[in-house]
Amino acid sequence: MLQGRRIVVGVTGGIAAYKAVEVCRRLVDAGAHVVPVMTAGAERFLGRTTLSALCSEPVQTSLWNEVSPIPHTRLGQSADLVLVVPATARLLGAYAAGLSTDLLTNTLLATRAPVVVCPAMHTEMWEHPAVQHNMQVLRSRGVHVVEPDEGRLAGGDIGAGRLATPDRIVAVVEQLLGPHDMAGLRVVVTAGGTREPIDAVRVIANRSSGKQGYAIAAEALGRGADVTIVSTVELPVPIGAVVRSVETAAEMQAAMNELAPTADVVVMAAAVADFRPVDRAQGKLKKAAGPPQIVLEATPDILAALGAAKPAGQVLVGFAAETSDLVANAEAKLRRKNLDLIVANDVSAPGVGFQHDTNAVTLLCAGGDATTIELSDKRQVARAVLDSVCVIRNSPRGASPS
Repeated sequence: MLQGRRIVVGVTGGIAAYKAVEVCRRLVDAGAHVVPVMTAGAERFLGRTTLSALCSEPVQTSLWNEVSPIPHTRLGQSADLVLVVPATARLLGAYAAGLSTDLLTNTLLATRAPVVVCPAMHTEMWEHPAVQHNMQVLRSRGVHVVEPDEGRLAGGDIGAGRLATPDRIVAVVEQLLGPHDMAGLRVVVTAGGTREPIDAVRVIANRSSGKQGYAIAAEALGRGADVTIVSTVELPVPIGAVVRSVETAAEMQAAMNELAPTADVVVMAAAVADFRPVDRAQGKLKKAAGPPQIVLEATPDILAALGAAKPAGQVLVGFAAETSDLVANAEAKLRRKNLDLIVANDVSAPGVGFQHDTNAVTLLCAGGDATTIELSDKRQVARAVLDSVCVIRNSPRGASPS
């Protein structure tokens, strides 16, 4: 999503300047070309060597001693987006007033690219009428504001003004620079492994971490979709997603029966248990009583039911976690369950599937097309999955726009 995008990151003189390091790292990891600009105040809190090492170019600080004779014009014209993190009250006031006092404010005035500011300051400063007026002015000019959080501030006091988290900042950048090819679509993603109770403390479960489902949700959000995650796990929620927490296959089935009929895209990334105990002990089974005889029954086949009831225009994506005959098993599942796309992975391979941050998959479409994604991080896999979803929606045999 950010691959090859040129992002100017301005860092100003606030205690939260150290958090810009993590923001820059995440942007670079996402494929962006990050150009850091530091104010004189920022250098009191953060060494330029740190950002120079992590970003795509060395830090720039001055209008006068850079290689380019007009660095602000070069930076402003070449940027796909300008991000200021943190944005101090001084920077916000100068930007609102149109003052060109240093390289960063000159760059802000010399760009037509989207601008994102991330305010960070003490509560009293953030709530001051002058600062709030400046924020109103900037918003009216189309500047995007990542509102500060409430929490512990420098000095130990608690209140509004804490810099937004790096994941929230990067999510805003992704949403602004994303392809928006899923704008307005309703996407439902399941994630994690279901847990089927044996007694009050024991369950039948699997090793699914839910990471791939959450990566797909984050990617869909970046493309402009409205996303609901039906989840059995507790992971950081992608900014903008709605989470429906469930535990068992029956609970997941009930949630999907409610959500799927109105969804444009359904991605069943969860690992749903195939079996559950017929009877659940009310209390805890005691070891002294000896090994229990646990009789199992099949859980509902949620994916098959979704395929049978799939409304016109919906794209239904399933997953196939296999340890052998990957493509053959996945193709059979694709046909049997009336899917538009299936994501197959060999979970016995190193670094693939459950619990890992990486995955390697084969994407199989209902029309017979296959795409192999070599071992990569799960966000890249998510990108490939949703690329295929968009191709299906736009193809003659695919879903018609809702």
